[in-house]
Amino acid sequence: MDRVKFTAMKDGDKEDYDFLTKHEVEYTKGTASRLLEAMVRLDEGLSGYQITRLGHSLQSATRAERDGADTDWIVAALLHDIGDIYAPYNHDEYAATILRPFVREQVTWVVEKHGDFQLVYYGEHVGADPHKREAYKDHPYFDDCAAFCERWDQSSFDPGYDTLPLSHFAGRVEEVFARTPYDPDVLKPGVRVSLQA
Repeated sequence: MDRVKFTAMKDGDKEDYDFLTKHEVEYTKGTASRLLEAMVRLDEGLSGYQITRLGHSLQSATRAERDGADTDWIVAALLHDIGDIYAPYNHDEYAATILRPFVREQVTWVVEKHGDFQLVYYGEHVGADPHKREAYKDHPYFDDCAAFCERWDQSSFDPGYDTLPLSHFAGRVEEVFARTPYDPDVLKPGVRVSLQA
């Protein structure tokens, strides 16, 4: 069998869905490779900064690694803006959706909200609320998102910074996306891990 028999999902049988499940699980094993390829496309998007979006992402991940952050934080710093190409108006939510099954809840929340938190640096210049982050002031991950933005995101547009290449982070990306999706031992709801060693 190389294709299902049905043309409408409601007409599929167990053989069809067993085939699809096996096929789809095999396909998911290439997620890390597809994400790394997509990262390269960040070089093609959004110009005007002193470095490309790929350069920004690599610099963010480099800073995270040099701060002694764990793998979840480093991969999140690398991928936090991957949505810039495909979802420019909600890039943060897009990136969080990609990460959600494979990293701590804390990390996913920070990536999902980092766009709102970044407004503190430039919101007043573009007619946006620079205090939008205050809506989350009582959230347990508030300080983590503020630190993520301050240490790794807003400061990572420096063409003179000694940034590590994408190949340096490939193994970590592969490690994260090889995890069992939605494993409670990985997601660790409510657990906070410091951004710095």
